[in-house]
Amino acid sequence: MPSIAKIMTSVHTSIYQATKGKVGGKFGAAHILLLTTTGRKSGQPRTTPLNYYSDGDRIVLIASNNGQDHDPAWYLNIGANPSVTIQRGGQTETRTVRVATAEEKAELWPKIIAWYKGYAKYQAKTSRNIPLVIVE
Repeated sequence: MPSIAKIMTSVHTSIYQATKGKVGGKFGAAHILLLTTTGRKSGQPRTTPLNYYSDGDRIVLIASNNGQDHDPAWYLNIGANPSVTIQRGGQTETRTVRVATAEEKAELWPKIIAWYKGYAKYQAKTSRNIPLVIVE
């Protein structure tokens, strides 16, 4: 039986797609995009709603997994295949993603924490280094 989180993600994704982000495109002040990766084991498309940080023209994804001690599935999927599709509102684009370098993370992390303080709590909760992902 699917978990409540998986059901909620599926419902959120369906509503977002049906309304082109008019419903489900924001969560408080955060903007939400749909990230579609290729499942590293299944080879099937996997879509996840994620909030994202805009740094000028760059889109930055935070692989926080709510501070859990393991990386989110979408992050593991991009390690196997960095070609993704993102949907922001009604626009869908194929992009490539990469993990931010240590220097990029050092520059971006303070900005991200200032934008959403919850990420500092997530980092404190886990021993893993929360990766940042740059959408090219």
